Amino acid sequence: MPSALFSPYNIGGDVVLPNRIVVSPMCQYSAVDGTATDWHLVHLGQLAASGAGLLMLEATHVERRGRITNGCLGLYSDDQEKALARVVDWVRAWMPGVRLGIQLGHAGRKGSAQRPWKGGGPLTAADAPDTPWTCVAPSAIAFDATGSGVGFVTGGASVAAPSTKWHTPVALDDVGLKRVKQAFIDATARAARLGFDVAELHGAHGYLLHQFLSPISNHRNDAYGGSAENRRRFPLEVFEACRAVWPRERALGIRLSAIDWVEGGLVIEETIETVKALKALGCDFVDVSSGGAVPNARIPFGPGYQVPFAARIRQETGMRTWAVGIITEPAQAEQIVASGQADCTALARAFLVDPRWGWNAARALGVETPPLPVPYHRAGTILPFRPQPVARAAE
Repeated sequence: MPSALFSPYNIGGDVVLPNRIVVSPMCQYSAVDGTATDWHLVHLGQLAASGAGLLMLEATHVERRGRITNGCLGLYSDDQEKALARVVDWVRAWMPGVRLGIQLGHAGRKGSAQRPWKGGGPLTAADAPDTPWTCVAPSAIAFDATGSGVGFVTGGASVAAPSTKWHTPVALDDVGLKRVKQAFIDATARAARLGFDVAELHGAHGYLLHQFLSPISNHRNDAYGGSAENRRRFPLEVFEACRAVWPRERALGIRLSAIDWVEGGLVIEETIETVKALKALGCDFVDVSSGGAVPNARIPFGPGYQVPFAARIRQETGMRTWAVGIITEPAQAEQIVASGQADCTALARAFLVDPRWGWNAARALGVETPPLPVPYHRAGTILPFRPQPVARAAE
């Protein structure tokens, strides 16, 4: 029987993925002042040969103060664009035809943080040479004003942090709103120049665009706060502006937290209305996650725990959706797509454990193995379906 997971799919524009598997954005915290390094070359190079239909780069920030940590990737300077071009060109040379995407975001009040392996809490003077900076947000409300000791959400999981109060951000005024929107526009234009097939705005996990959407972090009394319609206004303006500079033949979408998992927070009905508005603006897909707005949310982590949100959004809006969150097994991913709960499955940590997850999923489901780079083609002698080697572009 044909596999739904390994069927081709038009994700938007002229972008057709060879299968429904996405390597989800995973922060590496290994950039130097926002600039990609050899780590990104190795990390992305191996995942380009994973068998996934789409490889997404980690959250890439649109301005310096919008980074989560000092090690986060950025795309707000010529040097950063040049360094990322080196990575993209190298990956495409070895795996021509690979579909590449980038996630563009702004951390807002969850910026100026330590790297997860250093605790994940707010930066302090004791963290030198990393130094804290002033964050911005919809409202001057800290992520965790109580010092309860839970850090930011990464890939859907809370990261432990020391018991230190988070920085109180500066509320964005009209000038700040224009600056941030322009930063998203500029980064989107840079991503287009770099040749990415797909771009995704980060509107989830408690970062800036999500901060506007959530009534927990948005206490504004102007046109960008109050009602759900007002709270979604700035994210919609940003998306519309980015859509205007992103090529129509390429796919542009957004990651959203469907709910905040806390009383008084964002609810699925509001998210559905946001998706309807995004669809009218030319959004091609929604990558459906949840949580991240507050550190004390009670999230029922478990296999596929966010899939019902993707399914409901898909059913009620007709939007292409990705399901993400503890999707680890080939049969599980196959069932999600085959049952119509989501159009694609996005996996993160599963690919860190097994960088050839796509190959092994194909074997498990009894379908032809995805393409391999030429130096790996002899692996086909031990696979049930001999893969077609992909010649290096330079050859």
